[in-house]
Amino acid sequence: MTARREIEAVTERIRERSRPAREAYLARVDAAAGSVANRAVLSCGNLAHGFAACAPADKEALSGDRVPNIGIITSYNDMLSAHQPFEPFPRLIKEAAREAGGVAQVAGGVPAMCDGITQGQPGMELSLFSRDVIAMSAAIGLSHNMFDAAVYLGVCDKIVPGLVVAALTFGHLPAVFIPAGPMTSGLPNDEKAKIRQLYAEGKVGRDALLESESKSYHGPGTCTFYGTANSNQMLMEMMGLHTPGSSFVNPNTPLRDALTKEAARRALAITALGNEYTPVGRMIDERSIVNGIVGLNATGGSTNHTIHLIAMAAAAGIRITWTDIAEISDVVPLLARVYPNGLADVNHFHAAGGLGFLIRELLDAGYLHEDVRTVWGEGLRPYAIEAKLAPDGTVAREPAPAESGDEKVLAPVTKAFQPTGGIRLLTGNLGNAIIKVSAVKPEHRLIEAPAIVFHEQEELQAAFKAGELDRDFVAVIRFQGPKANGMPELHKLTPALGVLQDRGFHVALVTDGRMSGASGKVPAAIHVTPEALDGGPISKITTGDIIRLDADAGTLDVLVSADDLAFREPDRIDLTPHHFGMGRELFAAFRQLASRADQGAAVF
Repeated sequence: MTARREIEAVTERIRERSRPAREAYLARVDAAAGSVANRAVLSCGNLAHGFAACAPADKEALSGDRVPNIGIITSYNDMLSAHQPFEPFPRLIKEAAREAGGVAQVAGGVPAMCDGITQGQPGMELSLFSRDVIAMSAAIGLSHNMFDAAVYLGVCDKIVPGLVVAALTFGHLPAVFIPAGPMTSGLPNDEKAKIRQLYAEGKVGRDALLESESKSYHGPGTCTFYGTANSNQMLMEMMGLHTPGSSFVNPNTPLRDALTKEAARRALAITALGNEYTPVGRMIDERSIVNGIVGLNATGGSTNHTIHLIAMAAAAGIRITWTDIAEISDVVPLLARVYPNGLADVNHFHAAGGLGFLIRELLDAGYLHEDVRTVWGEGLRPYAIEAKLAPDGTVAREPAPAESGDEKVLAPVTKAFQPTGGIRLLTGNLGNAIIKVSAVKPEHRLIEAPAIVFHEQEELQAAFKAGELDRDFVAVIRFQGPKANGMPELHKLTPALGVLQDRGFHVALVTDGRMSGASGKVPAAIHVTPEALDGGPISKITTGDIIRLDADAGTLDVLVSADDLAFREPDRIDLTPHHFGMGRELFAAFRQLASRADQGAAVF
């Protein structure tokens, strides 16, 4: 089935823009491909080092050049709830590989940091850069050239994008991504948000806040709201990097283990040593990337992916822009209401029909490219399913349900929550910015109010606690871009701004920092580019300037004359305190090399 004209038009524009880089990339992929095991090029001494610690049977298998070997890249650690469930996965993968006549080895580990832990802390200023560290760490693991395919164990915010960049850099290898799944549902997200706002107002204490947070984040698995982590899982399925139906199955269940073993077998089946060779660099193309953008908008996904998708696509020689994302958003309906865009969590979404239902709806309506390659084979239609556990302990699949189990959470195209997606591009004399409007009520999407300029989240919080913000205003938080301090998320602002909006004031946020998948009911123009440190117009705003943010019209302006704005000198501040402590001094080169947010904020 052919995608709609508007989707095809954006895809063709991306294809033409990307042609030189894509052709050069594919030439490199083809040059690296081979018809025998990749380790066949190693000397005897190289190979002996590569299997010295293996069991005798694996060592014997690896001594030849016909048995495929899977490299496992893992983000396991036992502090983070999302990654702790990966502990037994290498054992399951190795068992499945041996049963299928192959071998698997842990090629390397990558760091995995949690934005939930580092919110408002110095470590948050390493968060975005960790994506590129993860890509480089995975590259080191795979550089031994012992492997014929790779499986990637990762879930959360920067981990999956970093792993995708690594996978596409090793584009001659098949790549299968294996998720761990979301934790079971805890305290409802709206109740958690209410306690946070009460705490911000001083109406409840830290004990009540900690109790609320602990009931919400209570066990192994990803957080259950629809932030970047769960947006990652949606993307991997939409782009065909997961096996069908695997994204939102809870950890430590028989079905989760069955899906993990199946993914290992599938990785072995698509190596160059078999008949279904599927190098990820050729599998992921412009259509796959567009399908991911469609899914992002149809689900009201994380604004972080307006940065990550650009970096991920670039690793495959594909050039996408914020305009591409916004134009797709203009035609793709919003079909999911998952917190912060609704009251449900991702488990409710999955129970209502989940990604299988969503993919079928989007395919039938022509919003997705069906004729793509995936790790499962040809075409996206096999992903319009529901995965279940068969009596023999393997994975069984049946068609996605004909109707949503809860149309307040997951709607068919004919009953979409709104006719457009959740992500929009803002342009004007302040540059370009991203806004997520799927959770912003229509009456809050236009604001014209005086600016109050801050250089730290803590400054706004202090002003709020002092009762200085009970009025209409636009908070301008600047010097938060990639080059300034690593572009942290600014979620400490959310409770205070939410309280002020609930009090009836017209408030908004304008920043060159991030807000991510937890962007909520307050209009927030984020990722403002050029950033303040580069002398962008955001650095020229003064407190009292009138700012007009119109999410529906897609504009962001400071209402001063062009001559006045041009004449003003950019503000400068001492960022030294943000460049030392908690390892930040080690990332000076990253801050210097980082590209703009609309170019992926990458260091390579």
